[in-house]
Amino acid sequence: MDSVQPLSPPSRVLMGPGPSDVAPSVLRALAAPTVGHLDPAFLKVMDEVRAMLRVVFGTENEITLPMSATGSAGMETCFVNLLEPGDAVLVGINGVFGGRMAEVARRCGAEVVTVEQEWGRALSPEQFREAGAGRPFKLMALVHAETSTGALTDLAGFREAADEHGALLVVDAVTSFAGRPIEVDRHGVDAIYTGTQKCLSCPPGLSPVSFSERAMKVVRERERPVQSWYLDLSLIGQYWGKERAYHHTAPVNMVYALHESLRLVMEEGLEARFARHAKNAAALRAGLEAMGLELPVPAEERLDPLTLVRIPEGVEDGATRKALLARYGLEIGGGLGAFKGQAWRIGLMGAACTERNVVLCLSALKDVLASQGFEAKADPVAAARAALG
Repeated sequence: MDSVQPLSPPSRVLMGPGPSDVAPSVLRALAAPTVGHLDPAFLKVMDEVRAMLRVVFGTENEITLPMSATGSAGMETCFVNLLEPGDAVLVGINGVFGGRMAEVARRCGAEVVTVEQEWGRALSPEQFREAGAGRPFKLMALVHAETSTGALTDLAGFREAADEHGALLVVDAVTSFAGRPIEVDRHGVDAIYTGTQKCLSCPPGLSPVSFSERAMKVVRERERPVQSWYLDLSLIGQYWGKERAYHHTAPVNMVYALHESLRLVMEEGLEARFARHAKNAAALRAGLEAMGLELPVPAEERLDPLTLVRIPEGVEDGATRKALLARYGLEIGGGLGAFKGQAWRIGLMGAACTERNVVLCLSALKDVLASQGFEAKADPVAAARAALG
């Protein structure tokens, strides 16, 4: 084998569906000295991480902690802890990740009933009531912010719908956490998960979850052990709780990074952070529409951290994204599922959610589209700046 050169990854502007740009102080936290996962200094970091996670989730839940794995493991954590073979589950599907929820539940041996919604549209409590037809369910699950489409589902009313089915309410908040209000306790959410690589602007590798006391009662009273030893919250909770019982070697430096990401959220303030995402998203949309591009998600159902843009006729998806990367070092995402090859996903998340990036994205996209014969109807940057005031 030839000699391997030191690692030197390129610098990119990450405006896809994740990961997002990582703040310099978070990268510095990753490089801090590693200590033992039971070192008193690290236990203090763990406690502070849990406290900050509760603030962003909007909950007082005791079991609020980061799982040592990526966001998909957060999804698995919710389902493997709460489901046993034969349980009935009602799952909303309006994109890729609702479909993934249903698949994970099936692999737990559950009977899955789906609530199907057009991709790019939000779900409603009424759809769950109709699909459930008055029968009981163990869980009712939905995606708050569907990463594959940029559709945002308002959580209001879902607690009442879940109560009608006698169900625990499970929510995917991977792309909304720290970019949109969630308010777990106010909405009566029983189990929720997210990832670190979206609006937190932390590298991928951890999946914060929060379980209500009602959900933990179900975990404690299971007839069978949780099918995944690694994701068993009754065990992991003893490591993150007062017992500090050994479960696995925590990814110490990733927890440092999460701590710094959450500290930055606290420093900015939640309301200011949400307002920043909303303002820059509005400017981006104004610029895209000024160019004559279509935004498939209805205005009232759009997710600020992620915007879905339909690819104009005659424009090649892959060539456009490659040109943006090569000419401008700018990454945007391609479509998934029903939108594969039909749309782009442009992220404005965390540290990448800036006016500068809005202008860069619009200017670069206008240039690359022009090279493929698509002429903008109006100046997108002027439209964005007008929206920014």
